[in-house]
Amino acid sequence: MTHSTPYPLLDNINDPADVRQLPKEQLKALSKEVRNFLTESVSVSGGHFAAGLGTVELTVALHYVFDTPSDKLVWDVGHQAYPHKILTGRKSRMTTIRSKDGVSAFPTRSESEHDAFGVGHSSTSISAALGMAIAAGLKGEDRQMVAIIGDGSITGGMAYEAMNHAGAIDANLLVILNDNDMSISPPVGAMSNYLTKILSSRLYSSMREESKKVLSKMPTMWELARRTEEHIKGMVIPGTLFEELGFNYIGPIDGHDIDMLVLTLENLKHISGPRFLHVVTKKGKGYLPAEKDPLGYHGVPAFDHKLDYLPKAPPSHPTYTEVFGQWLCDMATQDSRLLGITPAMREGSGLVKFSQQFPDRYFDVAIAEQHAVTLAAGQACEGAKPVVAIYSTFLQRAYDQLIHDVALQNLDVLFALDRSGLVGPDGPTHAGSFDYSYLRCIPNMVLMAPADENECRQMLTTGFLYNGPAAVRYPRGKGAGSAVDKALTSLEIGKASIIHTGSRIAFLAWGSMVIPALTVGKQLAATVVNMRFIKPIDDALLLELAKTHDVFVTVEENVLAGGVGSAVNDFLQANKILMPVLNLGLPDYFVEQGTREECLAHCGLDTKGILASVEAFCA
Repeated sequence: MTHSTPYPLLDNINDPADVRQLPKEQLKALSKEVRNFLTESVSVSGGHFAAGLGTVELTVALHYVFDTPSDKLVWDVGHQAYPHKILTGRKSRMTTIRSKDGVSAFPTRSESEHDAFGVGHSSTSISAALGMAIAAGLKGEDRQMVAIIGDGSITGGMAYEAMNHAGAIDANLLVILNDNDMSISPPVGAMSNYLTKILSSRLYSSMREESKKVLSKMPTMWELARRTEEHIKGMVIPGTLFEELGFNYIGPIDGHDIDMLVLTLENLKHISGPRFLHVVTKKGKGYLPAEKDPLGYHGVPAFDHKLDYLPKAPPSHPTYTEVFGQWLCDMATQDSRLLGITPAMREGSGLVKFSQQFPDRYFDVAIAEQHAVTLAAGQACEGAKPVVAIYSTFLQRAYDQLIHDVALQNLDVLFALDRSGLVGPDGPTHAGSFDYSYLRCIPNMVLMAPADENECRQMLTTGFLYNGPAAVRYPRGKGAGSAVDKALTSLEIGKASIIHTGSRIAFLAWGSMVIPALTVGKQLAATVVNMRFIKPIDDALLLELAKTHDVFVTVEENVLAGGVGSAVNDFLQANKILMPVLNLGLPDYFVEQGTREECLAHCGLDTKGILASVEAFCA
């Protein structure tokens, strides 16, 4: 990357070992350079921005104090890890982030030895770091394992499961809570810093451990001492919960005070057992527009960092997310039973307007997908009609609840699955590549995929009116730009639609693949069917088409393994129909990042790839 701003320190940092060669007095200047570099590079590439601005000093301090990559830093989610990538040999390629063959948006083990654990979904860091700590301990290795988790991610139940385990086995683990949900609060001041210095010091730690040994022989006195320490700490610091889980809680401290961070981390490095450091940071720190609007600058397109605002995109036809958001408000106006649920994805899933118009019927359950699904099940038990707005990839985290708490009881819940299929720059961790496969095998489910925006609205209405579990899956971004009928009309469940009549070849296409299949089908004078329903499929139409066509071509933006093409194959076999079938879909490997168009072309699911596959199959 060529840059206009001078970086005298950062230009000489190619590895964290170079950071550790700097005098402590230069870490503040290095942090400033990293923040400026991050701003300049993301303004060129786009990507996650505000969270990384808030973790600059923390990242510099971590790599300064710990012997990475021998010591492991496990970042939760990865939005906060851009400064980590800059310091670990990838700064020259940061403008390629999220692009084809470029730097990944998230920590990725195959990309760097400094990326200790691959992430994309949240609340996994503590479990992973604990596993590393246990494995290293069994080998007799004295290494540090550090989990850095954001205040959003720690709302996930998995984080508490991991902490409960770590405390029970007295694991040698450091958990750092990056708390950026608030500005620097009053406790983060001179007294808090003074207490942190004491509580993280070796003297206090050694006295604490020796006292445990002595007082543990006098159970009554030990319990009194333990409770006294807890209550004294609880009066001045908010760590009682973590102490109860078996962690030595330290903080909160100012996450932008590099000197305090280094001192505290150096102290904690020499304390064994489970430790919890509470660090308060400001999302968007150091870039005023992002400080004022951290949500707006969470993920950004390329922008001019010299401007104090993000230019608004010119108006165009709505995205699928926006179609869903408007449908939700319209249906809620007509039916008071409708409740909206999201696991911390209000903006991403299109629920902002609904949350404002119907605050009493809107439920953001934080990053807790399992709870979101079972909450909906409970609401349905009492006659409500919950709509769970969730990314396809995140619903995977609540699969047991989907089966046992919703489908098994045949409860009336609608799932609106955003980001289904390939998601382009966000890469394989966020792709919704599997929902046809994992949903169509569940009894009682109705599953639909719209070919355009208007059909998306119709399918949402269909799923809402259906008495039982239903799901509508739609892709990221915009569709073909079809006009959206404001009426709340529904479709006949299980009925497909022939959209082009031809001969010999019949294209059976679902969702986003309908339009490219239609383009190819017209070139080949083939029949093209918008199948609409993944479950149930239109059996009667398949039987009719099998009598009048020589070849079926199924096209889906889902993995072929267990996908809807498999359903067609199973149907033909069950009915003893022998005919050649070409199944086109996503391959049996994780598709890496790129633009959505690049990813589809790579998988042979653009018009050029579909045409080539069909011509080769029918030759």
